[in-house]
Amino acid sequence: MTAIPSTTVANVRDLGGTPLRGGRTVRPGRLLRSGQLDRLDPATDPAVEALSVCTVIDFRTDAERADHPDRLPAGARLLVADVLADKLSAGKVPAAVQLKNLLSDPAVAEKHLGGGKAQALFADTYRSFVNSGSAQAAYRMLLTEAADPASGPLLFHCTAGKDRTGWGATVVLSLLGADDETLMAEYLSVNPAVKQAFAPMIEGFTAAGGDPDIALALIGVFPSYLEAALDEVETRYGSMEKYVREGLVVPDETVEALRARLIA
Repeated sequence: MTAIPSTTVANVRDLGGTPLRGGRTVRPGRLLRSGQLDRLDPATDPAVEALSVCTVIDFRTDAERADHPDRLPAGARLLVADVLADKLSAGKVPAAVQLKNLLSDPAVAEKHLGGGKAQALFADTYRSFVNSGSAQAAYRMLLTEAADPASGPLLFHCTAGKDRTGWGATVVLSLLGADDETLMAEYLSVNPAVKQAFAPMIEGFTAAGGDPDIALALIGVFPSYLEAALDEVETRYGSMEKYVREGLVVPDETVEALRARLIA
């Protein structure tokens, strides 16, 4: 996966170049991931402009999109796929969508997230990426659009581009033939960019007496988070292929088209 040196969008990465089994790689320039596009300025960000993005899939909630609406690349179409809609309708607000609020008050953060609670909350959210109807619909859209040449270069994102987006990238790369070590390495590779993007928030939180471990649990990604989703796939479906076929209801022909389009 290749980092794109954007000046207005955090954590832009091209899945192209990721190694796959059999000496193959992911074809570059076809599938990209990032954080939210609310500050995108094509006029001053030639790196993003050069990607020629045709389709954007936004995994964020209604509230996230309203607070920070995307600024689309010229000519791109926007598709909304709210991964967390079911959790929100059940009255559960995942930590992933309230980073700013949680890091604004160290005492509140300690009460609700200290002592390993943050890690447990993220593990529960990652399991919902696999088992909730809204998440299944969102990742079905990702695979279907990524398999379609008419989608052109496709960029998918959430807020920080690490959790909802990270699981989407894991599913795609697994289907394309990345091994377990590569999947985990690519998942964790976003940490430097995410920490840089949220550095002021982390510094303010710790300066006010907040526990830096809580901040990192919220801002970063950890093996245990991804392992929770992978375990949910194994428990419910037995394999990624069955999860895609039975959970996401993506037909084999779409998976084959995805591979034909993205494997170099």
